[in-house]
Amino acid sequence: MRQVVLDTETTGLEHSQGHRIIEIGGVELVDRKLTGRHYHQYINPQREIDAGAMEVHGISNESLLDKPVFSAIAEDFLEFVTGAELVIHNAPFDIGFLDSEYKLLAASKPKTMGDYCSVVDTLTMARKMHPGQRNNLDALCQRYGVDNSQRDLHGALLDAEILADVYLLMTGGQTNLLLAGEDKKGDSSASNEIRRLSPTRAPLRVITASGEELEQHQRRLDVIDKASGGQLLWPR
Repeated sequence: MRQVVLDTETTGLEHSQGHRIIEIGGVELVDRKLTGRHYHQYINPQREIDAGAMEVHGISNESLLDKPVFSAIAEDFLEFVTGAELVIHNAPFDIGFLDSEYKLLAASKPKTMGDYCSVVDTLTMARKMHPGQRNNLDALCQRYGVDNSQRDLHGALLDAEILADVYLLMTGGQTNLLLAGEDKKGDSSASNEIRRLSPTRAPLRVITASGEELEQHQRRLDVIDKASGGQLLWPR
C-alpha cells in the first residue's frame, strides 16, 4: 500500500472566503514504512495572509513573493499523490482547500482530490479511539510519545513527518522492542519510538511445522477435546 501523509498551511480558515494554500508538505509511506520520498512546496497565494494565520505558521507575505503560484505546481503535486491513500489530520480542512484550488484552475467541471486519492482522517480516528480527550496533533504526540519539540510553529512538512509517526503508532505500527520505559542503554527515560526499517532489509525467514510436530499437535488436541467432552473449539 502506498500512502502520503499530508498537511497544508493557508492564508486563513475558510476557502469559501477566498483564502488560499501557501504551503504543502507530504511524506510517502509504502507498506507502512517511510521511504524517504517527500513533497514540499511554498506557494504564492496572490493575496494577503490573515494575521491570525501568520501567528500559527509564521509564514510572511514577503517570504512568498518569489514562490510559484498554485497553477505552476498543480500537476507536480497531483503526480506525487495520485493513486495514494492520503493520511491527513482534520482532512475536511485540507481537502476543502485543495479542491478549491483545483476548482479555480478548471475551465469546465473541476475534479476533486477524491478523483485521484482516497483519504484517511486521523482526527476522526483519534476521536473514536480516545473519546472525550484532546486529539489535536500535539496531544497525540504526548499520548504516543512522539517528539514534537521542534514544533514551535506549524509547518506543513514538519507536521506531516510528525503525523506519520503518530499514525503508525495509532494503527499498531512498528515500534522499538525494548521493555517499557527502557532505552537502548538500559535507562528508564526513553519513550517508545518508531523504528525505521531499512528498505534493503532481507525478508524474515518463515519456519513451518514438520509433519511430526503437526501429528503431536493433533494428538494434544484430541486429548483436550476428550477431556472437555467434545467442547474444543480449535478444530471448528
